[in-house]
Amino acid sequence: MWFLIHPFAGFWRRQGPRITYLVVVAVALVIGVALFQLREPILRVEFGFSWPLTVMAVFCYAGGVLLEHYYRRQITIGVLFGLPEVSEKRSGRLLTEGIYGRIRHPRYLGLVFEISGFALLVNYLAVYVIAIAMVPVVLLIVLLEERELLARFGDDYAQYMRSVPRFFPKLDR
Repeated sequence: MWFLIHPFAGFWRRQGPRITYLVVVAVALVIGVALFQLREPILRVEFGFSWPLTVMAVFCYAGGVLLEHYYRRQITIGVLFGLPEVSEKRSGRLLTEGIYGRIRHPRYLGLVFEISGFALLVNYLAVYVIAIAMVPVVLLIVLLEERELLARFGDDYAQYMRSVPRFFPKLDR
């Protein structure tokens, strides 16, 4: 979804949320149907149950849920689904307090933790491949989002970028 929205936020803003989400959901459905058709070969390699991996999975997933708890206290469902990116009427506001005062992208960091926990729990080769591939994908999405936020918030976001780390909080705070 974000690869369709962030690089073209100006275009989608002119189209409005309804058209944007109609297109994005249609693309997601096509991808989902294609993956469903390929499920047999994709999920062929399973490694079985493992207690040590299950324990690590619980910790990873709990880290993601904890981050989600903190960022969800600060953002609305509209922001979560990207309305400020696709609506001329809802430009949003720059979040710099709470968890966003410690790290710039708690949503994406939480997602990485949760997907990693899921991969460790289900223990399928395909899910490990997805989890590993997700790291550069998330980084690219973050870079696209930061470019869009710089365009939207200007110097305020540039200052925020200089003072708040992208993913890992400074330990001296």
